[in-house]
Amino acid sequence: MWGAMTSVEEKMLPHIALLGGGIFVRSQYIPRLKEISQTVVLRVIWSRSEESAKAAAELAHEFSPNVEYKWGDAGLNDIIQDSSIHGVLIVLTAQVQVDISLRMLRAGKHVLQEKPAASSLSEAENAMLFYHSLHANFPHRPIWAVAENYRFEPAFVESQRLAKEVGDMMSVQVIVESSMNSSNPYFSSSWRRNFAGGFILDMGVHFVAGLRMIVGYEVTSISAISRHVDTSLPPPDNVCAVFQLENGCGGVLVLSVSTRSPKISWRVVGSKGSVETERGIRNGQHGYTVTYSPAGEPPQCSFYPFCGVNEELKAFVQDISQANLKDGEAYEPDPRGTYLEGARDVALVEAMLESGLKNGELFHVKKL
Repeated sequence: MWGAMTSVEEKMLPHIALLGGGIFVRSQYIPRLKEISQTVVLRVIWSRSEESAKAAAELAHEFSPNVEYKWGDAGLNDIIQDSSIHGVLIVLTAQVQVDISLRMLRAGKHVLQEKPAASSLSEAENAMLFYHSLHANFPHRPIWAVAENYRFEPAFVESQRLAKEVGDMMSVQVIVESSMNSSNPYFSSSWRRNFAGGFILDMGVHFVAGLRMIVGYEVTSISAISRHVDTSLPPPDNVCAVFQLENGCGGVLVLSVSTRSPKISWRVVGSKGSVETERGIRNGQHGYTVTYSPAGEPPQCSFYPFCGVNEELKAFVQDISQANLKDGEAYEPDPRGTYLEGARDVALVEAMLESGLKNGELFHVKKL
């Protein structure tokens, strides 16, 4: 028996495996899965080592007392071959996530993979070609989602709505002054230091996801200057870019991962007003303040606590449930989570980094 549910109720729910036992699994995934434990059955937690898998499983015992833990290649193969596992959450290093995602998809399992969607645009494009080829093996392709929680934050949903109210778009500003240093638990993670783009790619996909969602248009071209200031971080750690949207509007993106005074905001200025989304803390809660300033009227402010990880997990579980009910018929998952959206984030960040390597040469963002 799983928790307070009957065995019949459990069989009706999606059964999932969680791959990974690192910081984000322990601090975010397991607590968030606890919050939605009445809608999904966590069957297995896997990690490369037995110690890591066991430690993560122990954290989940409170809400999933029968959760198993597996490790290594044998454990991964067990999950692949277990047809009763409907979906997999993949929270591993960027270098291996795509390969393991494709192995799970080939086995017919739905996948929610952590960002970035890939470590390069070419990897993402090859992965999508393989994914689309799965039509030959399944009546309907399994769901492949990327865990880009910014697209599920209510603040960005509201900002997207308000951006349509500011009239003709005149300018866009994205300011990211982050402070990645030795006090941050992710500072020492080796995988972020061992692939092109480092923290700029790993963190940057978040901020361009927020940009793309709020404005509702794709970035078509970008020119960037990059620098390496903090030598304790992989290069580059600072990028300043000018970009153009497909609607003709221009914008600026300042991305620094090594500042001492954190500030993160997105601002859209239009002919009828502006909307700004700024990260911060209110009453001890981390979240976003959305400020809508219609022309000639007082600003309207609303605060939205962080809840994107919870919302994206709920959406993925709901998508699996609906896909199971369709029993092979066509089903369209939540468009915010699709792998294509994650790949588009990578395409934009990669174009920005390439421009930085060539001293600001204008790069066109590949249209996917």
